[in-house]
Amino acid sequence: MVTRASAGPKLEHKGYNRGLILGLTMAESMLLLVFCLLLVAAAMITAERRHRMDAEQRLAQLEQQNKELSAQLVEAQSKLGANMSAADRVKFESEWRELVSARQIIDRLKMNDASPADLAKLAAVGKVLVANNIPLDQARDRLEQLLHGQIEPHEWPPIINLSEAGGYYFTSGSAALTPEFEDRLETSIADQIADNLERYKVDVIEVIGHTDEQRLSRSMSNLDDASIEVIDGALPVETLQPADNAGLGLARAIAVANILKANPKLKDVTVLPMSAAQLVIPGDTLTSGRAGNVKERRRIEIRIRRRAESLQP
Repeated sequence: MVTRASAGPKLEHKGYNRGLILGLTMAESMLLLVFCLLLVAAAMITAERRHRMDAEQRLAQLEQQNKELSAQLVEAQSKLGANMSAADRVKFESEWRELVSARQIIDRLKMNDASPADLAKLAAVGKVLVANNIPLDQARDRLEQLLHGQIEPHEWPPIINLSEAGGYYFTSGSAALTPEFEDRLETSIADQIADNLERYKVDVIEVIGHTDEQRLSRSMSNLDDASIEVIDGALPVETLQPADNAGLGLARAIAVANILKANPKLKDVTVLPMSAAQLVIPGDTLTSGRAGNVKERRRIEIRIRRRAESLQP
């Protein structure tokens, strides 16, 4: 006869297994967790100690530099004291303190990974901000507004177009102005330019001579020899003898530029004569070859802008 085994031991075994986590008892699991937390805390303490030691080392270096500079100051004063007046000594000490302060600032910048090139870039940015009347503390907000389209596009100065079609004439084939053209340059046109200079805060006038595509009959040009003397006022504009449309455009631009330069209303600006020859038709479009007598193309364009130096870093 087979006797059934008692169920008591099995129940004890199951009860024992209830206190295990991954094969560990609850007490062992808690000890392991505490050990891991201690490791993390030790790592954090070590890192913090390293940062503190680095800071102390940098502070010690700065203190050592200050001691060296102070020693140099004392030595310099002892050497120069006998030969310096009281006023010179005060000036020397002030300049020396400024040098020490500058050295300390440079050291702090180096500690924060800032290089002289970074400072140069910041200075260039500051110059642009000043040129555009933007306070430094508002630069970030203005940039964000610009990026989000909250600032209106810049309003550019208008181009003044003086074409034969509008009644502005030169002597055919030369740079000589008609009396009517010269009179309007000295009065209404000069007033218009002066108003635009003040409104847009600009200081450069560009005078650009344009022609049509009719060829000139002259074979020799004297612009290389005479242009500078005409601009300086040593020779009259009638002296200029261009042999092509590029030269004719430049000669006419010089004639207009000389009139504007002599006007007291425009005395504080720079007037630059230029030539676009026959290459650009009205509307700022390059020509594809359109010969013929076209009054609209024979023109002077006056454009005003800000001097380039104020826009560059």
